[in-house]
Amino acid sequence: MTLRDRIGFDAGGTRLEDALEWAVANGFYFLDFNADSGPNHMESWSRDRVKAIRETCEMNGVSIGLHTLSAVNIAETSPFVSRAVDEYLRGSVDLANSLGCQWTIVHAGYHFSGDVPARSKASHERLRRIATYAADTGARILLENLNFEPEHAEVHYMAHTVDECRTYFDAIPPERLGWAFTVNHSHLVPDGVSGFFDAFGVERIGEVRLADNTGEYEVHMVPGEGTIDFGAMFKSLESAGYTGHYSMAYGSPEEKIASRDWLVSQA
Repeated sequence: MTLRDRIGFDAGGTRLEDALEWAVANGFYFLDFNADSGPNHMESWSRDRVKAIRETCEMNGVSIGLHTLSAVNIAETSPFVSRAVDEYLRGSVDLANSLGCQWTIVHAGYHFSGDVPARSKASHERLRRIATYAADTGARILLENLNFEPEHAEVHYMAHTVDECRTYFDAIPPERLGWAFTVNHSHLVPDGVSGFFDAFGVERIGEVRLADNTGEYEVHMVPGEGTIDFGAMFKSLESAGYTGHYSMAYGSPEEKIASRDWLVSQA
């Protein structure tokens, strides 16, 4: 596959059938989707609908991945809700398997500044459980490095720095927990894009997520509008042997089509 063919997109909550139709019409071979609400709601999948999705993907050579919701706190500690988070993750893996998804993106959760040890413990234990369940059922789990929140914000995402990500990657082997390398998130912390790459390399990466920003705060800009050096990013990844796909997580359909060619030109 050419680099251009390896650049896909995140369809979010767009009806998966519509996202696939658009992908095929415009020569995309990889896409992410979410199943928390709307037409892709996790409980809205009939056997016939699942069969049709699998057939469309196989016929057109399109690989799909389920992107779980970062708003669901994987570091949850409260009674009853904690069990529900486990069920949410297992349900996501089950849906991903039924649809033939090649990857499922998960997150480490968030804390409220004063409860870090308890939240961290819950997050690590929950991700170990779902990584084991996924491995046992044939699914591939990818942990996304999330974004920095302002210093005085009450809520902070876990696994948004190299050191925080390392605690998960050290605890769970790569065959059970891969990495969704979100370039624009890494640009928001002192580690930077190169810091994450230097720390973890390409072996764990199952998807590279793309958007631009100015390094100030979380915003998904079209590449070229911010300050990320995409040419240097591609050089580092590709020269290190990365052969996986990229996912554009920004913009309108028209902007995705145009920026795919721009990204290739930078590489």
